[in-house]
Amino acid sequence: MATATPAKRDDSRASIAKPSAEAESSVPSIMVDAPSRREFLYYIWGASIVLLLGEVTAGLLWFAYPRFREGEFGGVFPFNPADIPSTTAPPEWIAGGRFHVSNTEDGLLALYGVCTHLGCLPKWSTTNSRFECPCHGSKFEGDGAYIEGPAPRGLDRFPVTVTYSDGTSVDTPEDGGPLRIDPSRTIASIGIDTGSRITGPSA
Repeated sequence: MATATPAKRDDSRASIAKPSAEAESSVPSIMVDAPSRREFLYYIWGASIVLLLGEVTAGLLWFAYPRFREGEFGGVFPFNPADIPSTTAPPEWIAGGRFHVSNTEDGLLALYGVCTHLGCLPKWSTTNSRFECPCHGSKFEGDGAYIEGPAPRGLDRFPVTVTYSDGTSVDTPEDGGPLRIDPSRTIASIGIDTGSRITGPSA
C-alpha cells in the first residue's frame, strides 16, 4: 500500500519580504526637529516683548487722546438761547467754560476770557463798556477787538454752533467773526466748542 507523501508547505506566502537598505533610504523622512530649549525661550521672550510694547502703546494713546465731556472745558458747552444777552447788555461770563458770550450788532461771539498778553483774566468794565486787563492794562472792545496795551491781538474766540428748531444749523466763520442769528427763526440749541480756539484779530 502506497504511503501518501505530505504536501510541501509553501513558505513563500507566509514570509514577509523585508525592504532593502536602498528602499529604506528612498522613503522621505517626515519627522520635524523640535525646537531646542534656547530657541523656545527666545520665542517666548520675543512674544512677551511684543505684547508689552503693544500694551504700553495702547495705554499712551488712551492717555494722550483728549476726551472731554459736554460742559467740561475742552469740550462743547451748551448755552441756553434764552440767556443770550441783548446787544446793549454786558457780555455773559461763563466761568466753567472760561468764556464771555457777547452779542454785538454784527452777531454772536464766544470770547476766550484770557488776555492774549500774559494770560491774565480781563474783566468787563461797566463804566467804560470794554474789557480791561488788571495786570498790564490791555483793553478790548465788547467784540474782543484790541484797543490798547501790550497785548499783541484781540481776544481769542471759540466756535459757536446755533441749531434752529427745523434742524438746520449755522457756525462761526472760520476767521472767528460774529455769527449772525436769524431773528425770525426759533433757536433750539447753542453749542460752544472750547476745544477749538480761534486766534483773535491782530492789533
